[in-house]
Amino acid sequence: FNRIVMASLLKSVFGASSSETQPTGEEMIEKLKNRAESSTLLEDRRDAVRAIKSLSRKFRREVGTKCTGILLDVLRNNRSDSEIVGYAVEALLNVVAGEEGKDNSLGAEMTDIFLKGSDGIALLLNLLEDYDFQVRLPTTRLVTALLINKLSVIQEAILLNPMGISRMMDLLQDSREAIRNEGLLLLAQLTRSSRQIQQIVAFENAFERLLTVIVDEGYTEGGIVVEDCFYIMQNLLKGNNSNQAFFREASLIQQLLPLFAFKQPLNVTWSPQKISNMRCAFLLIRTLVSPANPHQNTVACQKAINQCGLLKHLCDLMFSGGVPIEILIETINTVAEVIRGYEPNQTHFGAAKTPSNPPREAVLAILMSMVTEKQPVALRLAALYCFQSFVYKNDAVQAQIVNTLLPSSTESSVSAGHVLCAGLFGQDTLSNWCTAIALSNALNANQKLQLLRVQLSMQGKGQISLLQQCTNVLAESPDLRVQSRVGLLVLLCTWLVECGPAVAQFLDNSANVSFLTAQISHHPANEQGQLVRSLCAFLLGICLAYHQGGGGGG
Repeated sequence: FNRIVMASLLKSVFGASSSETQPTGEEMIEKLKNRAESSTLLEDRRDAVRAIKSLSRKFRREVGTKCTGILLDVLRNNRSDSEIVGYAVEALLNVVAGEEGKDNSLGAEMTDIFLKGSDGIALLLNLLEDYDFQVRLPTTRLVTALLINKLSVIQEAILLNPMGISRMMDLLQDSREAIRNEGLLLLAQLTRSSRQIQQIVAFENAFERLLTVIVDEGYTEGGIVVEDCFYIMQNLLKGNNSNQAFFREASLIQQLLPLFAFKQPLNVTWSPQKISNMRCAFLLIRTLVSPANPHQNTVACQKAINQCGLLKHLCDLMFSGGVPIEILIETINTVAEVIRGYEPNQTHFGAAKTPSNPPREAVLAILMSMVTEKQPVALRLAALYCFQSFVYKNDAVQAQIVNTLLPSSTESSVSAGHVLCAGLFGQDTLSNWCTAIALSNALNANQKLQLLRVQLSMQGKGQISLLQQCTNVLAESPDLRVQSRVGLLVLLCTWLVECGPAVAQFLDNSANVSFLTAQISHHPANEQGQLVRSLCAFLLGICLAYHQGGGGGG
């Protein structure tokens, strides 16, 4: 029916014509533009604008270059007629919005033409107040498309309109889901990059409104709308110190608790969207406690996460059954950053137990995951990061870890020290590297001396120091993989630097220096070999600098 009406309309504009005299698209649009400009009756003007809209998708350039001015005039002068305004906005939308996933350089060009009308953005922001679905929905989409095409320019224009952002925020209150959801997509674009806009949006109660949408949608069980809400909050918080403080001081961290306070049955399959939503939730927490944030912001958020019980729920989730592997990895990485460098949270994690029978210490479970060859690499690296965060800037925890490497007459069960030694000298290359890096992170000045007391029982060799075993493995294992060599060398460099007694013990065996000089004189054929050579040179330099007999420190 619409096609019949449009054909009749075009016929009334151009008259009946044979196939030989069919007007071109440019000619049709020119005549429609002239009719829209010259019509004295609103009905005729409305028909012309409707015809322009019908051609705007096929003839984007022609409509954009010839009709943008008249379409903006419609928005200025015919505001009371929702129908013609809706047609004009849809025509502009078709002109500037490209197909998803395809190049839209034409849309950017048409956006420049739109912006030549100095009040274009103001007109659209005023239209957002119109409750008529036919106007409000395409206007929201048009503002989104303009932001996609020319982000910073449109953001600056929006900032010139004091009520503009408030009108956009009101879209989240619209009872019609289509408009609310388009409003979320608009805010996702609007809140990119601009700190000023991010702060204005935050003080328009954005966080509370977005969390309300998440609750209404069923938390992480909801659809992609939940993911959109998390994305906007991520935009508002990442790198924005003021908004991070505002989020925390408004007690909004506590409102995240229901996202993680659930018991997942073992036999329930997680939908891809739920997994995506949960990942976004973890990313939001990590944004609040990121090491890149100002220290006071990070510590204050870490404290709040512990006090409201969120850290406990994260630790529980880490050892829950039925959790998809990608969620487990995200959980471990999130716990790592929540406890990193903050002693009360490190203490909480150190006291956590797995729900196994018998229960196992959380840190031991993490280390065992790190050295288990069958585990995915991403999970093993997450476990390493969690351990690094557990010992970071915590002398007491570092001492506890090193003490598990020392002989004990009372210890009968598996300890962190057992796992670290097994991983350090086992057959799995990644375990060698992970445990070497993990142990390196547990060495402060006192622990370096304690580690010199560690003796290993080697079959056929009797007791041998941990330090000498590390160098023996390097020197006597020609087939040792580069990753394992790098890990052991990093451990030795970390151990010997600023520790004269460790340097002295290392130099007591002259073969160690011979090994290093041989490696330094060797010219490897690839970058990996060059890395090993460089680390050997660095280690020899440490020996020269901190050898007590040679006047170095120690």
